[in-house]
Amino acid sequence: MSDRIIQEIRRAQPSRDGDGVAIQRIAGMQHAAMDPILMLDELRAERREDLGGGFPSHPHRGMQTLTYMKHGGIIHEDSRGNRGEIRGGGVQWMSAGRGIIHSEMPTQDTEGLHGFQLWVNLPAAEKMAEPRYRDIPASELTVLDGTGFRAVAIAGEWQFGASTVVGPLHELAPRAGVLDLHLQAGAEVTLQLPATESVLAYIYEGVLELAHKSLGARHLLVTSRGERWTMQAGAAGASLLLLRGEPLREPVAQYGPFVMNTEAEIEQAISDYQRGLFG
Repeated sequence: MSDRIIQEIRRAQPSRDGDGVAIQRIAGMQHAAMDPILMLDELRAERREDLGGGFPSHPHRGMQTLTYMKHGGIIHEDSRGNRGEIRGGGVQWMSAGRGIIHSEMPTQDTEGLHGFQLWVNLPAAEKMAEPRYRDIPASELTVLDGTGFRAVAIAGEWQFGASTVVGPLHELAPRAGVLDLHLQAGAEVTLQLPATESVLAYIYEGVLELAHKSLGARHLLVTSRGERWTMQAGAAGASLLLLRGEPLREPVAQYGPFVMNTEAEIEQAISDYQRGLFG
C-alpha cells in the first residue's frame, strides 16, 4: 500500500461572515488537491457578541453546505419551508441545487458557539437540481472507539485496520466524507483510504506530530494520493476534522454564495436571484 504524505499546510485566516460572525476560514475554490471541498469555516465564539447577528437570509446555488455544531445551537430556515434546529454534536446538510435562500441563526440560549461549516461542490450535472435539506442530531452519528482514538462519522466510510465506521449522511457520501477524530496523548492511528480521493485534515485542538515538527490548531493538512495515512498525536492529544472526496475535475466559477462552472452561469444565477426565481 502506498503512504500518503503531507504536501501542503494551510493556516486558517481570521475573518467575519454573515452579520459579523467571527470565523476562521480556509478557502479552496480553485485548489486541485482539495477538490471537491470548496471551503472550510471554523465558527468559534466564546462570547455572545462574537456571534454578531448570525447568518440572516442569503442565497446559494450550485453547491452543498454542511454545518457541524460542537457547542451551541443553530436554527436553519429556508425558502422551501424547511426548518431545523441542531445543538452540540448535530449536523445540518443542504444541497442548494438550482437555488435556495436560507438563514442560520444562533438559538436564543446560545452564549458561545463552536462548529464548522463546509462547502462541497456539486458536479455540473447536479448544479440545477432541486434543493434538498436534512438535519441529523448527535445521537444518530456513528461512533467508533478504538485503541487511543474515538472517531465520529458524519458522512462516508472510514476504515481503521479491520474496523470500519460509516456516517449516516448518505446524501453527501458520493461526493465527500466527514469524520471528527479524537486522538489520545501520543496515540497513533492509520487510515486506509481510496487512493484517488482528496484527503484533508483540519486540526482544531491539540497537536499533531509530523515528521520534522509539531503542528497545532487552525491548520489544514493537504495530503498526496495514496492508500494509507498514519497520524500521531502530541502529548496533549489532538482533535481533527477529516475531509475526503473524489475530485470532480471541473472548472469552478464562484461569486459570493454562487458556485458554478462558467462566468455566464454566475451571471445567470445573479439574474435569477434578482428576479425572485430562487426557492
